[in-house]
Amino acid sequence: MPSTPSVSRQMPFVVGLGIALLSAVSFGSSGTFGTSLMAEGWSPGAVVTLRIVGAALLMAVPTVISMRGRWYLFRGNLISVLAYGFVAVAACQFAYFMAVDHLSVGVALLLEYLAPVLIVGWMWAHHGRRPSRLTLAGVGAAIVGLVLVLDVASGAEVDLVGVLWGLLAAVGLVVFFLVAAHEGAQPLPPIALAGGGLAVGAASLVGATAVGLLPWASSAADVTLAGWALPWWVAVVELALVAGAIAYATGIAATRILGSTVASFVGLSEVLIAVGFAWVLVGEAMGVAQMLGGVAILAGVVMVKLGDAERATRTLPAEDVDIAVQAVPSSDDGESRAGVGTGLADSARVH
Repeated sequence: MPSTPSVSRQMPFVVGLGIALLSAVSFGSSGTFGTSLMAEGWSPGAVVTLRIVGAALLMAVPTVISMRGRWYLFRGNLISVLAYGFVAVAACQFAYFMAVDHLSVGVALLLEYLAPVLIVGWMWAHHGRRPSRLTLAGVGAAIVGLVLVLDVASGAEVDLVGVLWGLLAAVGLVVFFLVAAHEGAQPLPPIALAGGGLAVGAASLVGATAVGLLPWASSAADVTLAGWALPWWVAVVELALVAGAIAYATGIAATRILGSTVASFVGLSEVLIAVGFAWVLVGEAMGVAQMLGGVAILAGVVMVKLGDAERATRTLPAEDVDIAVQAVPSSDDGESRAGVGTGLADSARVH
């Protein structure tokens, strides 16, 4: 029947959209729950270590089950797993929580989400891939938004340390996107990539803490969320289970289902979700100028992604363009399956 292909194409899209939204909500909660612990004397290193170690433990059994005797796939994807664990998990999350320790959750996350802009610069400088006019306009909008978010025009003092940590988190996010988008000839199952990366990240954080590279400070005092006093372990469990295991596993799963353009818009919702969590749970609101700056950054990232998608579409055969527009996964088209939370798969391709 003519309607059957249409229905079958829409199902993966609906499922992928739901998974991507779940991932955005899960990741978006991390800053608020982490802030509640740091407000009671916890160090950023202690927060991120417990989050990643807990997530790695929770993902251990699902990872073993997902492999089903295919452990040779880890050998073929060893570099990807190590890069994902060391940079995209451990370094990125530590840098983010250090940024949150100096800046508001919203500002720190907006800095981290400048990752698409960094990708554009990298591809231009390293591979000579000149961005389109729409992409350049998006970069300009993102820079203007960053100025507003940091409130530079009003003469406010900028916490340069926090800004640098936020930008380092953006670099980690770049690696997160590129590794998650790259499937290769024999890709790891999404759960296995998440579990393996979290295990590597957990080991590196524990090692750094053991030798004193990451200062450790914790407290048994209750945390305050939405005006309620809760035991400290509630925040730790949320970070490990929701903002850790669920967030990473669903993020990679959505990467393998959604096309990059559609996933771009879904991934941006994490910024708004995180700001909402911070406002409701810890009363941390952004000013008017910062909100306008946030809108400018999000608009800039959208333009960057649309410009990338437009350029990639012009290079695809007609039948692949039709598939990409509908965000339908295909067994032959790696691009349609390699979409990332913010759609950096297009940027990662070297032409």
